[in-house]
Amino acid sequence: MIEVTCFRNARVAVLGLARSGLAAAEALARGGARVMAWDDAAPRRAAAAAAGIPLADLATADLDGVAALVLSPGIPHAFPAPHPVAARARARGIDIIGDIELLVRSCRAARMVGVTGTNGKSTTAALIAQILAASGRRVALGGNIGVPALALEKLGADGIYVLELSSYQLELTPGLACAVAVLLNITPDHLDRHGGMEGYIAAKERIFAHGPADQCAVVGIDDEICRGTACRLAAEGVRVATISACASALTPRRRHGRDQPAASVHVADGVLMDALDGAARAVLDLRHLARLPGRHNWQNAAAAYAAVRGLGLDAAAAAAGIKSFTGLAHRQEPIAVIDGVRYVNDSKATNADAAANALACYDDILWIAGGRAKEGGIATLAPFFPRIRRAFLIGEAAPSFAATLEGRVACALCGTLEAAVRAAHDAAQGHRGATVLLSPACASFDQFADFEARGAAFRRLVETLSGERA
Repeated sequence: MIEVTCFRNARVAVLGLARSGLAAAEALARGGARVMAWDDAAPRRAAAAAAGIPLADLATADLDGVAALVLSPGIPHAFPAPHPVAARARARGIDIIGDIELLVRSCRAARMVGVTGTNGKSTTAALIAQILAASGRRVALGGNIGVPALALEKLGADGIYVLELSSYQLELTPGLACAVAVLLNITPDHLDRHGGMEGYIAAKERIFAHGPADQCAVVGIDDEICRGTACRLAAEGVRVATISACASALTPRRRHGRDQPAASVHVADGVLMDALDGAARAVLDLRHLARLPGRHNWQNAAAAYAAVRGLGLDAAAAAAGIKSFTGLAHRQEPIAVIDGVRYVNDSKATNADAAANALACYDDILWIAGGRAKEGGIATLAPFFPRIRRAFLIGEAAPSFAATLEGRVACALCGTLEAAVRAAHDAAQGHRGATVLLSPACASFDQFADFEARGAAFRRLVETLSGERA
């Protein structure tokens, strides 16, 4: 664990004591800060107390002289309404920051690689970290990927932190200066937390703020918003490496009167092409990499490749690292093949765009979907409906999803994940080559603590199913 010494002998409030908040409180205490911590959930307060963290109800505690409020990223500080403690802190002029900011202030010698985007962040960050580690670099991977930043080891000038960064985290990290900053894509998500689309875009683009003069900005240009971001950064003199998995982005174009270059790294017919130093050359065939299926993962691979090249790795080392990638849990994770039917855990697909990426990869799908719906539902997935044999719907979104699918996809209102897995297994009998796909297009919080708990439950349920396993 990193000791945060920049607040030694100062009073620091910590609100939210889940994984990142508890790690922040412990790191501050070890560094000599006078911590006062709180969580609205009693079990989390109990866990913090057991770890020796001083507790104080921040809704009523005296905040005079508090140097900073360290806020867990899931707690709103602006939209749709600030948490009362955040409002109290802001009224007193107290800095509101997150655990990533504490990492930045504590490990200034190390280089930072930040990865953000609506979809693909975890896979891209993990890819970058694996490539760097395989090439002998000293690297630590954390952030939104599930490992609290302050639980990582402290790295010096020879170290590289690879951080998956959500829009929530970026808003709480004013001092971030990334040697390589990656923006994969932007589609509508979390709009209530950012006051609309403009606020969401602004939060994502904070990843490029305060970068060093030689910062490498890796930007996906497969969506209009990010194309605009790449164009603006290039006009400001930033070193931009554009990446694409779409043929339409491979030729120059003009946008708002400005020239946009063709993609620096792109994928053509499943082959990764490197044009960073001039003419494009093939470096890696991605079509046979089982843990990077589909065009969306090709974009992730292109981004990871561009990022490590921006750090100085050669093409061969970058390609070798991608080939060795073992994948991440809950992202199109193969669980089993039973009686010729694949069972795939894509629990991380918490919105329709993410589910679309998975639906595009398979035919004859028995689709398990539902949970707590995001804005817009699943209407945008209509082009993939012909691939779906039957849908098995769970959670709060089941009735609305059923209404969208009516007349186009046969569906069953299963309610629970357990019932959906059993029903999908029964429906799969006799359909060798089919895929039972958990890709919910929803948040998990109606029935599970997080997408990881949902994915783990799916894995356990599949392990209990009968049949011949490949």
